[in-house]
Amino acid sequence: MKKILLIEDNAEVRENTSEILELANYEVITAENGKIGVELAQKELPDLIICDIMMPELDGYGVLHILGKKAETARIPFIFLTAKTEKSDIRKGMTLGADDYLTKPFDDTDLLNAVEARLRKSEFQRSDYEPSTEGLDRFINDAQRALNLKDLCKDRKVKRYKKKAEIYSESETPLYLFYIVSGSVKEFKSHPDGKELITNIYKENDFFGFEPLLDNGIYHESAIAMEDTELTLIPKADFLTLVHARPDISATFISLLCKKVADKEDQLLHLAYNSVRQRTAEALLRVWNFKNSKEVISVSREDLAKLVGTASESVIRVLSDFREEGIIDVISGKIKVKHPEKLEKVIRWSVAR
Repeated sequence: MKKILLIEDNAEVRENTSEILELANYEVITAENGKIGVELAQKELPDLIICDIMMPELDGYGVLHILGKKAETARIPFIFLTAKTEKSDIRKGMTLGADDYLTKPFDDTDLLNAVEARLRKSEFQRSDYEPSTEGLDRFINDAQRALNLKDLCKDRKVKRYKKKAEIYSESETPLYLFYIVSGSVKEFKSHPDGKELITNIYKENDFFGFEPLLDNGIYHESAIAMEDTELTLIPKADFLTLVHARPDISATFISLLCKKVADKEDQLLHLAYNSVRQRTAEALLRVWNFKNSKEVISVSREDLAKLVGTASESVIRVLSDFREEGIIDVISGKIKVKHPEKLEKVIRWSVAR
């Protein structure tokens, strides 16, 4: 049973509103002024707060301001109840973070519709979507219900790519957001001299290819499958709907995407400031972490050099050093990481010195 805190100084309005909510099977806690309301909100942590604006002791704006500053109450949905209808009052409440506004007198339907809508929104915001195929499906299903769009992402499809198959190339216009169901993908930039720089490697449960969708541009990098790979393709129109939908839905969706943005920023910083030795150690750890068995790494020296951002000869020299130091071993051309903690130490070296 959902718990609602009703803060209202008018006894008749408080009693009538409470009765409507209780008949709709909500647990209702009441407060006759803002000061008591703040105390009850922090003690009871209700699922929703309905609060009058003009009250003694502490008005509704003060209640919202105080609760918005406290981590445990800041995310509780908040509906203002007021007899005032001036736009400036509505704007002030929304600026402070109110979720909705009900003007007195209101009927039962208006009240219950507002309450149900705010509770649904709150449930969506609090849902924890795992970075997995099941988590993505659950998010899309919830978004379909929240937006009342049954056709949302109905045209998404699963496509399989063989090892070294091209997914997209530089200068192409993007049509899909890509999600990796299984396998791995490398993204790289080509230079006029024919050299390539690997800018990212994506693995299972990663999204990629969304930056040009956001700026309505073209691909500035190419992407190919590093092994047999299965992708979910979400059409551009559905991607943009999720990004530009209600704030709660778009925020949740963006949180599923943003991990790789942070990873990419870190990678570019390392490329700019770290030595070849450090970057090779980091690249080895990244590729090694992709492998479930964590026994050996099957990656060409050329691809490793592209990931590091240097010549193959430089990477080969560093690998030789690592082998002599006992950090790695090379078995039939494949690399076995013997001491990942030593690679981590190499990466941290510039920070320590």
